[in-house]
Amino acid sequence: MECQLDANKARCPCSYEPCSRKGKCCDCIAYHLKHDELPACVFSPEVEKTYDRSFARFVQLYTSQKS
Repeated sequence: MECQLDANKARCPCSYEPCSRKGKCCDCIAYHLKHDELPACVFSPEVEKTYDRSFARFVQLYTSQKS
C-alpha cells in the first residue's frame, strides 16, 4: 500500500507545525506509541492543542463522554 501523503497532510489535525511526520501516519503512530502516547488525530482540536496526548488523557476523555 502506498502512502497517500498529500491526502493525509490535508486532514492531519496536528498543530505542531515543524513536525517531520505530518502526513506520514505510520511514522507518526510509531513515534507516539514509543513515547507512550497517541497521535493528534484521536483527540479533539481543543485537547490536541494542549499536547497532552497521553493514554490517560484519552481514557479520561472517552469515559467522560460516556457519562
